[in-house]
Amino acid sequence: MIFKTKGVCAQEIEFEVENNIIKKVSFVNGCRGSLQAVGRLVEGLPVEAAVQKMKGIQCGDKGTSCPDQLAKALSDFK
Repeated sequence: MIFKTKGVCAQEIEFEVENNIIKKVSFVNGCRGSLQAVGRLVEGLPVEAAVQKMKGIQCGDKGTSCPDQLAKALSDFK
């Protein structure tokens, strides 16, 4: 799946989910090292667990963040 982000530096998030388990996550643009870490940390987790951990995380005064956008992408996927 490809999710077009809103309000963050990353332009989109590419992810794969199989049997409700996150298999792969990658961000296009954004803070490369941090976003690689986010992807690796959620790979292997159930979708709902990852959403609970990331939903509502803020980046500055943007009202969202790349992890929050990933939570939205995963929620929309369900």
